[in-house]
Formats: sequence, structure tokens, C-alpha cells
Amino acid sequence: LVEEKKLKEIRALDKAFRPELRKEFSELQNKTKLTVLEGDILDESCLKTACQDMSVIIHTTSIIDVIGVTHRESIMNINVKRTQLLLEACVQATVPVFIYTSTLEVAGPNSYKEIIQNSHEEPLENPRSAPYPYSKKLAEKAVLAANGWTLKNGGTLYTCALRPMFIYGEGSPILFAGINEALNNHGILSSFSKFSRVNPVYIGNVAWAHILALRALREPKKAPSPSFISDVLDWLPAGNSEPPAQANLHLSTPFNRHRVTLSNSVFTFSYKKAQQDLAYKPLYSWEEAKKNVPESWVGSLVDWHKETVKSKTQRFKDDRDVHVGIVR
Repeated sequence: LVEEKKLKEIRALDKAFRPELRKEFSELQNKTKLTVLEGDILDESCLKTACQDMSVIIHTTSIIDVIGVTHRESIMNINVKRTQLLLEACVQATVPVFIYTSTLEVAGPNSYKEIIQNSHEEPLENPRSAPYPYSKKLAEKAVLAANGWTLKNGGTLYTCALRPMFIYGEGSPILFAGINEALNNHGILSSFSKFSRVNPVYIGNVAWAHILALRALREPKKAPSPSFISDVLDWLPAGNSEPPAQANLHLSTPFNRHRVTLSNSVFTFSYKKAQQDLAYKPLYSWEEAKKNVPESWVGSLVDWHKETVKSKTQRFKDDRDVHVGIVR
């Protein structure tokens, strides 16, 4: 995005930015001004400041929760209400382009018995009430319904939604969880269902799709319908997870109906529609994506795991010593 021509300023808005992310921003060498804003996105005055004098809003953030650890009200407030407030802020600040990062989960999967393979045009909709896909579906509908709104200056708002597949890449919390699981399982990833299939997408290709959407909405200003964004990859087994037996151990289980359906489905999509509407094709190959995930990042996870195990082992020894002391 910073390499786009005629781009004067980029504003990044979030409730808080990690120090390492701020450092990464500061190291960007380009002519485009980068402004970092911290604030509550449910605060209308904060949104007004962020949107002022902007020509495009790319709305990417949301609470992603497929295992049910976040209160439903929080998910609905952040994912739906915030999107609605941001759309209204665009009208008041006369921002003509709004791009929304949706998810494939607005389309399903609805049943592990229903095979969706290489789809791109079928009008699929997830009817389930699980908070995450339901909130994303409502937010996407709000974004698409706002296409054609009249702005405060009399102009027109153009909107679109992109539906990335399961995203992977450097810094990914899902990748972190997968590596951590393998480390806890002697280097082996457990597979929930060998028949399930999904197609992932590298974070760099998702970012590239947003830039192409920006260009498409600028000229000829024809808002495309939702497009699925994926890599050129063979299908992969769907989500890895802990074995169901842990429920018998009275541990917190990561399973709910939505998660089980996700983990047992054949649910893959083609980027053909994005290619037609946005001229999208993956910018990064699988080999390039692998190289972009730094070994130092993976190594830091391994080191973190070793330290965690060492700390737990020491605590166990300390507890055992105290227990023995009491027995005496």
C-alpha cells in the first residue's frame, strides 16, 4: 500500500499497537506519510478524526472467535456496530470508497455432509447463529447495503467486501497456535479429520487483493460483489485441534458445533470471481510465502516454548518440595 502512486497519507487506527508493530511502521522507508492513531473505534469522535480528509477506508479488524471464548455481545459490538459507525463516519467525512475484510465463513460451511468444492459464484449463506460468522455476515450486509449512499458533499459512497480463506503468514496467531501445538505433541500436528479440505491464503495476497479492490473502486467506480480470495494451492486438511478425549479430563474444550463443522467439511473456493472483477491473482507463490515467514520468528516460538516448559518444570519441583516439607 505504501508503494501506491499518488498516495499522500496512510492512517492506521486501532485501540492499541504492539511496540514491535510501531517499530516496524517507523522503519518503512517511503514518501507516503504514515500516521498511527490509537483510540476506541466505537467512539464516534475518534472515527470522525480518523476519517477526515481520507479518500479510502479499508476496514480489516474484528474479533475472530470460532471456539466461543468471547462474549457474544462483545463480538456483535465490535464486528457489527463498529462497522455501521464507520460507514456513517464515511458519509459525514465524505470518504467515497469503503473496503471491508469479510470472511469465507459468511458462506458456511453449513453441514459437514455438504461438499463445496472450488466454488466462486454460488449464492451461499451461513444460516447458523454462532457469534463470529453471524456478526461478519451482518457486517458484510451493512457494507454492501451502503453502496450508493449519498455523502455529505453530495458524492457517492462505493463499497465492496472481500472474503479471504483461512489466512496464514508471519505473526499469525493461528500459525502460532499450530506450532505451539506441535511442540506440545513431540513435533506432531494432530489432524481432526483426514477427509476435510480447505484452501488457505497468504497474508500478502490478502493485502494485495485490497489494493486491487481500491483501484477497482476508484475507476470505473463500479462496486464488485463479494469475492473470495485464495492462493494457488492444493487443498489442505482443515483445522487441527486437540483430541476430544480432553473433555473427559474436565479441561476447557475448544469444540462447539461451529468448530466441529468447520473441522470436518470440504469447503474450498476459487478466486475466479476476484480475477474477473479485480484482476486478482496471487502475488506470492507458496514458496515465496514460506520464505517470508522468518526463521527467527519460528525460532522465537521454539525458544518461548522451551522456557515455558522449563518454568513449569521448576514450579512443579518447588511445589513437590513444599509438599514433602509439610508431610514431615
